[in-house]
Amino acid sequence: MNDLIRLSPDVAAALAAGQPVVALESTIIAHGMPWPQNLDTAREVEAVLREEGVVPATIAVMDGLIRVGLTDAELQQLAQAPDAMKLSRRDLPYAIATGRLGATTVAATMICAQLAGIEVFVTGGIGGVHRGAQDNFDISADLQELARTPVAVVCAGAKSILDLPLTLEYLETHGVPVLSVGQDNFAAFFTPDSGLKADFRLDGADEQARFIRAKWALGLGGGVVVSNPVPAEAAMPRAEIDAITAQALAEADAQGVQGKAITPFLLARIKALTGGRSLATNIALVKNNARVGARLARALQSSR
Repeated sequence: MNDLIRLSPDVAAALAAGQPVVALESTIIAHGMPWPQNLDTAREVEAVLREEGVVPATIAVMDGLIRVGLTDAELQQLAQAPDAMKLSRRDLPYAIATGRLGATTVAATMICAQLAGIEVFVTGGIGGVHRGAQDNFDISADLQELARTPVAVVCAGAKSILDLPLTLEYLETHGVPVLSVGQDNFAAFFTPDSGLKADFRLDGADEQARFIRAKWALGLGGGVVVSNPVPAEAAMPRAEIDAITAQALAEADAQGVQGKAITPFLLARIKALTGGRSLATNIALVKNNARVGARLARALQSSR
C-alpha cells in the first residue's frame, strides 16, 4: 500500500477479508450540492451501500494523505469547507504536498480507488466533452482517466450540460465501453434517455461483472462506464431541462465562467431555475446508482 494512502479501519478490514467495497467521490459533497443537502446525501448514499452489504469508501485528501473512507465528522468538514480544492489527476500531488483539503472528482477518485484496490466507484454523472469544445478544448479529465484506469464507474450517464454525442465519440475512440442498465440508450443525468445508443445493454450485476472480468483478463486496460438511468419518478422532463440548461450555459458564457468553475456554476443555476427540483433528481439518481454499484461490487467479488 502506498504510504500516501490511509484506509479507514472498516475499509481496511473489508479489503483484507475480501469483502466488497465501493468508492465514492467527495466533489459532490464539497462542490456539487449546497449545505446541508450535501452532507445528508453523503450519509444517505453510504447508508444505501451498507444496506446492500458493501462497505462505503468516500475518498478525499486531508492532511497530506489520500483518505479512503471518512468518519462522519470528516464528511461534515468537507460539506462545510469553503475552500476545499477540486482535485483531478493534475491536482492530487499539489494537495498532498501542501496539506490542502481536497475533494476528489471522478478522475481523482478513480486513481485513488485503484491505488487502494477498489474496483467499483459510484458517482452521479461523469464529466465529458463540454459544449463548444471545438473552440475552447474543454474536455473533462474524467474521460482520459476512464481510458487508462481500471475501475468500473456506475453513473447516471454524463451530465446533460455536456455535449453527449461528442462525449460518447471520445469514449469510443479511447476504447472505453459504455454499458447500459435497463435500457438500450445512454442516460442523460437529469433524464433517463439521451437518445443515444450505449455500446452494450447488460441489465444484471452478474453479466456486468463477467464483461468487466473479461475485459481486464484480456489485458485491455482502462475503466468501464455503467450507465444507470435516473428512476422515472424522479426524472425531469427532457424538453424542460434542455431549455434550462441552454439558459444556464448562456449565463455562464456571458459571465466568463470557465474551467473547473463551469460545472458547479451550471448545476447551481439549474437548481435555481428549477426551483430546487434538479437537486432532488440529483440526490435520487446518486442513491439509485449506489444500489446498482453495490450489486456490481458483490458480483465482482464473487467472480474473483
